[in-house]
Amino acid sequence: MPKSARLLVAVAALLMSAGFVLPLWRVDLIAPQYPEGLGMLITVRSVIGVKEQDLNSINGLNHYIGMKRIEPDAIPELRYMSMILGAMVGTALLVAALGRRRVLYAWTLGLATVLGAGLYDYWKWGYEYGHDLDTETAIIKIPGMTYQPPLLGSKQLLNFTATSWPASGGWLLVLATVLVGVAIWQSTRRAWPAPSVAA
Repeated sequence: MPKSARLLVAVAALLMSAGFVLPLWRVDLIAPQYPEGLGMLITVRSVIGVKEQDLNSINGLNHYIGMKRIEPDAIPELRYMSMILGAMVGTALLVAALGRRRVLYAWTLGLATVLGAGLYDYWKWGYEYGHDLDTETAIIKIPGMTYQPPLLGSKQLLNFTATSWPASGGWLLVLATVLVGVAIWQSTRRAWPAPSVAA
């Protein structure tokens, strides 16, 4: 790996480490009765409200449609997400230190697997919350209606517009992934010498 590629991987590791202190994902809910909006942030260790009472308000609204409460302690992924992030940051620094292309390629495959699994897990979490409804105790009952938030973008759920996007830590993770892609491109270009031109 050229020095520039090793530096890019090290910077990517630094950006990824911001996920320990910055939220990774954000979900916002806007409706006429909540013009200022309600929101929740997903971090590596918890789920919190954008504003202090937002999560309680969202859980209160969920009760009307029979959706179970969002309880961070009941989400098993939050118990080991920080360990996975720490492992990816630590091994990225090791990749930068070793400077070997094959190690970079293997680590990148691992990163892609972790990111893909994370997005799938978030989608699955939203699917279960939006479909597994207690219709017997729900105050609002609409046959066939489900309340799964979007994985990315916006979606209308009754009179609420739900929007789901990466938060600040998530965008830094995206940037880190782009830097790793550039590092791979630089390493691959260095590995293949330019063809000679016959005189």
